[in-house]
Amino acid sequence: MELIRGLHNLREHHRGSVATIGNFDGVHLGHQAILDQLRGRAADLQLPVTVMVFEPQPREFFAGDQAPPRLTRLRDKARLLAAHGAERIVCLPFNDALRSMTGRQFIDRILIDGLDVRHLVVGDDFRFGCDRSGDFALLTRVGEECGFGVENTRTFALDGERVSSSRVRTMLASGNFLQAARMLGRPYSYTGRVVADQKLGRTIGVPTANVPLLSGPMALRGVYAVITRLNDGREFAGVANIGWRPTVGTPRPVLEVNLFDFSGDLYGQIIEVLPCARLRGEQRFDGLDELKHQIQADQVQAREFFHAWPSQMHNHDSDLTPYLASAPMAPSPGHADPGAARRDNDGTP
Repeated sequence: MELIRGLHNLREHHRGSVATIGNFDGVHLGHQAILDQLRGRAADLQLPVTVMVFEPQPREFFAGDQAPPRLTRLRDKARLLAAHGAERIVCLPFNDALRSMTGRQFIDRILIDGLDVRHLVVGDDFRFGCDRSGDFALLTRVGEECGFGVENTRTFALDGERVSSSRVRTMLASGNFLQAARMLGRPYSYTGRVVADQKLGRTIGVPTANVPLLSGPMALRGVYAVITRLNDGREFAGVANIGWRPTVGTPRPVLEVNLFDFSGDLYGQIIEVLPCARLRGEQRFDGLDELKHQIQADQVQAREFFHAWPSQMHNHDSDLTPYLASAPMAPSPGHADPGAARRDNDGTP
């Protein structure tokens, strides 16, 4: 897979492709269906599969902190797109120059002069250009004039509902990690490099691996029972805080995870953290002693959750679906009911 950042980095050998355009946030099953569609057409035309995305995403440019939270940062999005068949990813900066283009200018400058698109797959509700005059009808008309085909995407539904990034965000926010995984085709996760931090966790007997997160709206915030995958393939249950750590403070959001039954140095390693059940929201405590007491309670609750399901972590290729909750864990003094967080509508585990 080749990541091309900006039109100025396009070269002659990049011309000619089967392409699609979109945010592809999360690379969920609907996006994967588009890539399947693209691959079929690319095979017919013997051209590379090209995906065009924007940074920042258009709604982030216009709405800032009021934009929907991201599901995937660019590097994870690129990795997932490549895993599902994208051969080239063209990432354009969404800025004043791009937003000021009319629909026809966008087609001429980017699709024709830049990419020399031979076939385009987009939603029939796709709109572009500063006056929003760019639409499926315009693309079809210009395609007929200039010799490229235009095809609309196929809606992908699960349980009778259209799969979308906003639907995935709703499931994550409600603590339904099981349904989010079904729509994504994989468990939702964070991937990042462990960095040195304040090391306060060590002082209260709870060492954590800390991964910086992007500033801005967050898809998840709070305390979660998690599974952490290390780069050697091992997996560990644990508990993680995702957010701003209101008791001790942080200049940017961070994911800090305490791995159960682990000893070792993770600094500099890339880890993957899979939230499995929501335990509680972020809270501010009066001091480290009160924070330590709550973390210990979180650890007990997380262990109880994992003990309700297969107790042994497996390798990187294992199916972790049994560990994903369909609702937040209900707080209870002394003893939690971990099975309640994983029962379907008919009440069965």
